[in-house]
Amino acid sequence: MSLTARDLMEPDVKTVSPDDDVAEVFKRFARYAFSGFPVVDDDDRVVGVITESDLVDLFEPEDETLWIPIGLPPFVDTLSYQVKRPWADLDLGVDLIRNADRPISEVMSPDVATVTPDASVDDVLDLLVGDDPDINRVPVVDDDGRIVGIIARQDVIRAFRDRRLE
Repeated sequence: MSLTARDLMEPDVKTVSPDDDVAEVFKRFARYAFSGFPVVDDDDRVVGVITESDLVDLFEPEDETLWIPIGLPPFVDTLSYQVKRPWADLDLGVDLIRNADRPISEVMSPDVATVTPDASVDDVLDLLVGDDPDINRVPVVDDDGRIVGIIARQDVIRAFRDRRLE
């Protein structure tokens, strides 16, 4: 008997709404030990995903490239350097206040990798170890796109361990 997403999934899924604001989602990250939440509409359809990295991006400058011209005309070369500001230099309080009321729908990633309950464990593994390193959990949706569960990497590992112990 092979494993399916239904065998691996956790049916009690913590989600957020697209209308939830950044401040509320920050509280949810503090309350639960997750690195991301599925974003679902009023009909429980998955419309996006919000991760800790999405929120961290609100506090990082978008353009970290400093252009420095080197040389004298007509021999002018342009070099680019990455300028990383340390976290201590960022005014997180001001940035949080500026973004606190912003709806998650403006910050979330709308492209979500999902599976159906009948998907094979291989399909789930392909997503978890694929080219996108940000996929740490996979929402499980029914045929209408409504969330019915979620699979984290540790759920897959636990299932394989349990199979070995049988």
